[in-house]
Amino acid sequence: MEKTIDIICAGEVLIDFIGHEMNTSINRTKDYHRFLGGSPTNVAVNATRLGLKSVLVATCGEDGLGEYIVRKLKANHVITSHVRKSESHPTSVIFVSKSTSTPDFIPYREADCQIEQSQIPNDLLESAKIFHTTCFALSKNPARITIVESAKRAKALGLQTSIDINFSERIWPNREEAKQVLKEYLSTDPLVKLSEDDCYRLFAEAKTEDFIFDYFHSLGASTICLTKGKDGVVLSNVDSGMFHQKALPVEDIKDTTGAGDAFWTGFLYAQLLNKNFEETITIAQKLAVLKLQNVGRLPEGVDIQEYLNINL
Repeated sequence: MEKTIDIICAGEVLIDFIGHEMNTSINRTKDYHRFLGGSPTNVAVNATRLGLKSVLVATCGEDGLGEYIVRKLKANHVITSHVRKSESHPTSVIFVSKSTSTPDFIPYREADCQIEQSQIPNDLLESAKIFHTTCFALSKNPARITIVESAKRAKALGLQTSIDINFSERIWPNREEAKQVLKEYLSTDPLVKLSEDDCYRLFAEAKTEDFIFDYFHSLGASTICLTKGKDGVVLSNVDSGMFHQKALPVEDIKDTTGAGDAFWTGFLYAQLLNKNFEETITIAQKLAVLKLQNVGRLPEGVDIQEYLNINL
């Protein structure tokens, strides 16, 4: 079957209300601006900016915020035929403090985890190249069961699976359960993205790079990309070994929300182009830098493919 879809992003769609004042706690933030959010949603939107075809599999509410979500997705050329509107659950929202470091947040989760098997039919999987999800999406049922089962089907159909292990104990209080579910998903040999913050939260203590890579390789993932903020990126691949790349300089950080999603979109894009790991990390870093310099999403009016080419 012809591969007409580059990336299926399965998981949370929600509204991010991002604080208007920089580096202020939620307690003291007066004004919030509304943004389309959710890590897989960000990846789906970013991918279309890179000329890729992306499908979002997600659930929002049958409400005004759900209408806003679908309208924004369509405006960004994301295929929305697998976004379901729930009549029983309102759209999920998250309040986020604007920050130059790791932002504070308060989640109100409703419709985002109501993803059903019927939203991921086999013909969708057969038409795609990559199946991507997040730890956030796996934190609640029915989305968890739907996504893990779909990833196994995707793997059997020859797709490359992918996961952003954006673990937070505030989203998923049961760490041991999270590790069990990750073990199941990692059996599909996904491309794995995680940050030092994610690891600290997942293991409830600081772990060495060796520990982190050994742990996730042993669960079946052959490529693991660890992002370390200002300390750059380390990638471990079971065949090619380790790759270290320094962080790119960023003159003016405006907003860190979504930078990891921009990074990972660049990573998947480069992998679809069969780039080697060094080139892949560089492309990913360039996209993350562009995001860090802009509030909300990647900036309008920039030809991102051209930006990446010029800066390679």
